[in-house]
Amino acid sequence: MLADETGNDMNLNAGKDEEDKIDSGSSSNALRKAAAVMGDAIGPESEYNENKIRVLEGLEAVRKRPAMYIGSTDRRGLHHLVWEIVDNAVDERLAGYCNEIMLKMLPDDTIVVIDDGRGIPTGPHPKFPEKSALEVIMTKLHAGGKFDNKSYSVSGGLHGVGISVVSALSEWLEVIVKRDGYEWYQKYSRGKPLTPLIKKRETNETGTVICFRPDDDIFTFTEFSYTILANRLRELAFLNKGLAITIVDEREGKDKSDFFMYNGGIIEFVEFLSENKKTLYEDPIYFSFEEDGSRCEIALLHNYGFHGKIHAFANNINTIEGGAHLEGFKAALTRVSNIYARQELNLLKDKENNLSGDDTREGLVAVISVKLSEPQFEGQTKTKLGNSEIRSMVSQHFAELLTEYFDKNQDIAKAILSKNVSAAKAREAARKARDLARRKSALESTNLPGKLADCQEEDPSLCEIFIVEGDSAGGSAKQGRDSKFQAILPLRGKIINVEKARINKILKNNEITAIIKALGCGYHFGENGASIHCTVNNNQDDTGNINIKKLRYHKIIIMCDADIDGAHIATLLLTFFFRYMHELIEEGYVYLAVPPLYKVSYRKSSEYIYSDKGLKEYMQRMAEKGVAAKNIKIQRYKGLGEMNPDQLWETTMDPQKRKIKRISIKEGHEADRIFSILMGEEVQPRKQWIIENAKEVGYLDI
Repeated sequence: MLADETGNDMNLNAGKDEEDKIDSGSSSNALRKAAAVMGDAIGPESEYNENKIRVLEGLEAVRKRPAMYIGSTDRRGLHHLVWEIVDNAVDERLAGYCNEIMLKMLPDDTIVVIDDGRGIPTGPHPKFPEKSALEVIMTKLHAGGKFDNKSYSVSGGLHGVGISVVSALSEWLEVIVKRDGYEWYQKYSRGKPLTPLIKKRETNETGTVICFRPDDDIFTFTEFSYTILANRLRELAFLNKGLAITIVDEREGKDKSDFFMYNGGIIEFVEFLSENKKTLYEDPIYFSFEEDGSRCEIALLHNYGFHGKIHAFANNINTIEGGAHLEGFKAALTRVSNIYARQELNLLKDKENNLSGDDTREGLVAVISVKLSEPQFEGQTKTKLGNSEIRSMVSQHFAELLTEYFDKNQDIAKAILSKNVSAAKAREAARKARDLARRKSALESTNLPGKLADCQEEDPSLCEIFIVEGDSAGGSAKQGRDSKFQAILPLRGKIINVEKARINKILKNNEITAIIKALGCGYHFGENGASIHCTVNNNQDDTGNINIKKLRYHKIIIMCDADIDGAHIATLLLTFFFRYMHELIEEGYVYLAVPPLYKVSYRKSSEYIYSDKGLKEYMQRMAEKGVAAKNIKIQRYKGLGEMNPDQLWETTMDPQKRKIKRISIKEGHEADRIFSILMGEEVQPRKQWIIENAKEVGYLDI
C-alpha cells in the first residue's frame, strides 16, 4: 500500500482483473497498462522528472551526507576525522617507513598530525597530469595508494576516501609534505584547493604534517577530547610494538602531554587492561602465527573477577562488532577448554554438560590482532571483519598453540579451567532460578514487581521510570509524579555490587530482580556481547540477546540523594547497567537526576540551587543588592525524602524544569578500567585513584 499526496491509501492492484486478460507475450502492453495505472494514481503532473536528477561533483556528496562517510556529525564523527589521518601514518609504520607520530591539539579546535613516513607523493598524477598526486588524494574520493599490495601490503585504509573526507569536512586544511629533497605545501578549504602546490625549503627529512580545523557548518560541536584521543593513541602504540606516539594539548589552560611506546606490544596491552585486577597467573599467555601472508597475535590473561573482555583488531582497527578473527578465537577457546577439562584434568564428569563459551571467558582479558592484505570490512567505519579464511586460520592455530601451552603449564591450565567449571555451576544455578521464576510467574497475573508504581501510557518512547533511593523518597515521588507517563520504582537499601558477584548470586538480590522485571528487556550474562536472557522475565526467547523492543521505558532515570550514600547507590546502579545492560547506556536511555542541593529564601521569595558554585553566585548577587548574608535562609537538602511531593516534582521530575544527565560511554576501555578500580576486589588501585583525584572533589559530605 502507498499513499497519494492527499494521504489516502492507494492500492496498486487496481484494474488487476483487466490486466490478467492481457496475453502473457504482450509485455509492452502490460507495461503500458501498468504505467497507466500508476499515472492515474499519482497524477499526470508529478514534480519528479529528469530535472530533479542531481549529480554531486567532487566532494559535494561528502558534505551533503557526511554521516555516510564518518558515521555521524557528533562527537564520534568529529574524532573519526583524526583517526583517518592517524591511521594513514600508522599504515606507513606497517609498511616499514614510520617510527614516530605526534598529535597536537591547538587552540580554536585545530588538530596537527605529524609523522616521519615517506610523505604523500607530490609529482603530477598520471591520470590528471595538471594536478599533483597530493591534490588528487585530497580532493577526489577513491584516490589512494592502498588499492594494490605493492605500496602497502597491510593497511587499514582500503577505500581511498579517508583523507579526502577530512579535507571536505574541514573549514581549512593545510598539508606539508617532506620528500624528494624539499618541503611541499598546499592549503584546502571544504575540499577545494586554496593555493597551488608550493615548493618550500630544501630538506633531507621525509614525512607528512597535516593541520586542520573541522567545519562548524557540519559538526554539532568541534571541541576535541584529550581523553578520547590519548586512549586511541595508546591503543595504537600497544598494537605496533616500538612505534613512538606523542600527544600534546596546547589549548589554553590544558597543558597536557603523553608519550606512548611499548616494546612488548599486545603483551603489555593485556597487562595494562588487567592492572587493577588480581590475576590467576603472573605472565600473559602470548601466541603469534602466520598463514598465507596474514599474521595474528593473541595475548590473554585471566583474573579472579567475573567480567571479561576480548578486544579484537584488524590492521590496527578496533573491530568493535568482532567478526571472523573473534569467532575463530572463541570457537577454539571453547573447544580446547572442554577437551582439556574433561580428558586431561578430569574436571568435568561424564554426565556433566560441556562448558559454554561464556564459562570459558569469565574473567578473561584478551587482545587479538590480525594483519592481512585484503581485509573485508563491513562499511566505511570498519566495525566488523568478514574474511572467512581468517576464522579458520585463527581457530586452527590458536587451538594447537593453546593445547601445547596447557600441556607445558598444567598448573595454570588447572587454575583457568577450574574457574571455568565454577562459572558453569553458577550458570546452571542461574538457569534453575530462571525456571523457578517462570513457573512462579505463570501463576501470577503480572510479572511486574509489586513495588512498581507503573504509568498509564503504553508507548515506551513516551514513558520514563524513576529508580528512586528509599521508600520515603519513593513515596514522595509517587505522589508528585505525573502518573500518565512517569513510573516509580523505589529501592530498599543498596543493591549488590555486581562487580564482585556471579550472576546466580546477583539474581538473589530483590532490588536487582525488581529492576530487571520492571524494564522487561533482559540482561547480559558474562562479557559484553555474550548474554543470556532474563531469568525473571518472560518477554523474550532463549536467543540470549537483550531485546530493546521489549524495553518498557525510554528514559530510565536514577534518582538518588545528593550525598555520599546517594552517590554510592548511583554508582552501584551504573555498574549494573554497564555490566549487564550496556545497550541501554549506548542507546541513550539511562539518565541521572540532578536534585537541588539548596533551597535559599529571602523574605517571601525562594529558589532552588543545584551546585555549590550556584550558591556562591546567588550570594554574590544578593550582596550586590545590599542584602547581608545572615538574612538569607539556606536549607541544605541531604535526602530526597526531605522534599514534599510538590517540591520533588518542581525541582527534579517536571520535564519542563528539571535537570537530568544522560549517561554515555565515550571509551569502553577507560570505562571498564574505572569500574574495575572503583568497584572491584583490589583495594590498592582504589586508594591510589582516590589520592590522585582528591583535588577534583568539589564537595565532601562527612
